[in-house]
Amino acid sequence: MRRISMAALAVASLSLLSMGCQNHMVEENKSLWQQNRELQAQLNEANDKLKSAPDPQQLASMRDEIAKRDQEIANLQASLRQPTSGGAATPGLEGINATYDPKAGTVTVAIPGSVLFEPGVADLKSSANGTLSKIASAIKKSYPSKQIFVDGHTDADPIRKHTEWKDNYDLSYARAKR
Repeated sequence: MRRISMAALAVASLSLLSMGCQNHMVEENKSLWQQNRELQAQLNEANDKLKSAPDPQQLASMRDEIAKRDQEIANLQASLRQPTSGGAATPGLEGINATYDPKAGTVTVAIPGSVLFEPGVADLKSSANGTLSKIASAIKKSYPSKQIFVDGHTDADPIRKHTEWKDNYDLSYARAKR
């Protein structure tokens, strides 16, 4: 009898053990199936991308067009670097800090504020008249039909000596107005 109970216990243990293994195998099977579906989706996506890619002839044509445009850009840049045959870049402004921007077609003249004004004063220095006359003559002669923009800036020193100005903006306005 004792042998029968031991055999029954062994059979029961084996059946429980095999059920546990089956559950583990079912879970592992589900996991592998899910992984397979994800990999299949990635493969399909990669195949779709390959199908929509341009063919080699299209790519060669695109590369040729890009090379032509790059050459055009290089030619235009080289032509911008060559001086024009119209004389000096800033006619009549020799000796004055002037720069010519061929891309924008502009001439910029920079005059330090200390040349034109004493600190905190809105009236021009008498010595500034010569510089301004030279600039005005060059503009009238070389650029008669062009638009002229005058930008001015005040100094950064706080207004202390003269109570006539509330602040540097007020001084700047007074200088521009005169």
